[in-house]
Parts: sequence; C-alpha cells; structure tokens
Amino acid sequence: MSERSYTVVGGGAIGGTLAFHLAKAGHPVVVVDADAAHVAAISSQGLTLVRPEGTERVDLPAFVPDEAPPELGRVLLAVKAQATEHAMQWLEPRLAADGFVVSLQNGLNEQLIASFVGAGRTVGAFVNLFADVAEPGVVRDGGAGALVVGEPDGRISGRVEEVVADLQAWGPAKATANVEGYLWAKLGFGAMLTTTALADAPMADLIDRHRPLMHALAAEVFAAAGSRVLEPFDQFDPAVYLPGADGREAATDRLVAWLRSQPKDRSGIWRDIAVRHRPVEVFHHYAPVLDEAAALGIGLPLLKAVLKRLGDVEAGTAMSEDHLTELEAHL
Repeated sequence: MSERSYTVVGGGAIGGTLAFHLAKAGHPVVVVDADAAHVAAISSQGLTLVRPEGTERVDLPAFVPDEAPPELGRVLLAVKAQATEHAMQWLEPRLAADGFVVSLQNGLNEQLIASFVGAGRTVGAFVNLFADVAEPGVVRDGGAGALVVGEPDGRISGRVEEVVADLQAWGPAKATANVEGYLWAKLGFGAMLTTTALADAPMADLIDRHRPLMHALAAEVFAAAGSRVLEPFDQFDPAVYLPGADGREAATDRLVAWLRSQPKDRSGIWRDIAVRHRPVEVFHHYAPVLDEAAALGIGLPLLKAVLKRLGDVEAGTAMSEDHLTELEAHL
C-alpha cells in the first residue's frame, strides 16, 4: 500500500515538525505557508529539524497559498488560532469531497472549521509540542510532548486511526474518544504558560515561584469547563486543579520538574512578543472560555486580568515578574 499523502497548512513550529517526520517516513507531504521566506527556504534547501542529538533535513515541496495545488485531501491545519478563519476561506473551495481537515492547533477551533467544510470533514486534535521556527526553513525541536486525535463527536473512526498511525512517525500519537477533554485541559495549562509570558524568565521558575496564582488560574478555567471530563497529558494533571481538589503542590512539583527537562524554557507566547514581534493567539483561545463562563454565570476575573496585562505587554509595557506578583497579591 502506498504511503498516505498530506498537505500541512501552516509549516511553523507544529506543522513543520510533523511535516518533517511524515516526509522522513516516506509520506508525500506538501507544506503551504503564508511566509514567503519560509517557503522559499524549504523549496531551495529542504526542511531542517534541529534537535539536541543533531540536525536533519528532508526535501519536500512548499508553496505560498496562491501557488498551492488546486485540490487538497488530508489536511493538517497548523496555523495560529487567529488565522483559522482566513485559512479556511482559502482552504474550503480546495478541499476534495472526500478530504478532511485535522486541527493541529491550540485552542478550540473545530467548530469554526466545521462551519466552512462541515462536521463530517472536520477532525479534532490536541497537540503539546515545544518547538520553534529558528529561521526560514529551520524548525528547532523542543522535546517530546503529547498528540492525540479524535472525532469531535467522540468516535474513533478509521480515518482517525490512520492519521494516528502516520503521526507515530513523529512519536507517541494516539487516538482518543474525548479530544474536547484534552483541549480544555490544555486551556488550563495554557493559562499558566500565558502568565509566564508577562516576564522574561523560564516558565518552570515562574510557575514554581507563583504557585497560588497558577493554581487559581487553572481552577478558574476549569470551572468554565462545566461537566466536561478533563484529560491528563505529559506531566499535567488537570484533576488536581479543579476547584476544591487536593494534591496541587505535588502535581506542580512534577510539572515544574518536567518543564525544566525540556530544551525550550520559554513559551511560544513569550517568543511571539519578545522575538518574533507578532500578535499572540491566546486572546482567541480564551474567548470561548469566557463565553462558556458567562453562560454558566461564572466570573473569571483573574483570567481577564492576565489577558489585560498580556495585551499591555504586547503593546509595549515592559515584561516583568512584578506583573505576576501584583496579580497574586489580589488573590
């Protein structure tokens, strides 16, 4: 049987990492990315993955959207959350009748994707990869993470099993009947990482030094999750951060130790602000959380305060650990 082909839309940290491993395993892979310099570098020099154990390169075709193939089948969508609507406007007329889109993104994007191509051509996924684009055509691997794929309605379909089998070329990808539970769990973890972007210091150190703040943030997000069953991943256990739960200190010990073991010590949010000078995506991640909370009659004052300060930092206010100290003082 021939290897299944994929189009990776968004060839950055997540998309580039997975495109590399799929191509290395022999799958026909096409990368589509809006960054013309990134596309040009991949086209002329291949896609390079930098890891602690060495650097590797694979050759694969890459295109800017206007020059991409006219029909797409299996699509791995890895654009930033705020670019989802624009990407889907481009993608929808090009998606084959039997094609489908796997959302390998942060946040809750499946409903928006389905509004363009239909629920039957939308697949959910959760991904927790610590990677970065080092320069055009070069992705720096940030260590092992988690990746699960599932139908948004809870089924583990044949196509999910195929995608999972193929993504195991990267690592321990698996199928799930509760992709939503993973996505909501990551929103709690992501609130912690978002807060660390307010200061120029390692994620692990900031989470360790500001545990009451981090615990309160995760509890707020999970209160908005309602009756959803939250799924653990890597060294993050959402159950202990539920309102009123026990075991947070020991769980945070494990989380901090795991973060310190990763090559990447700062979040992608920090990098977007401090290095790449581009808009962060977290405001899009947490808009549905705020909507869910409002529907439940729950206020999320701490999350709103973090997002407000992040907006200030994005606009030019200095990064400082004082932001975290001041937020913690109001708990």
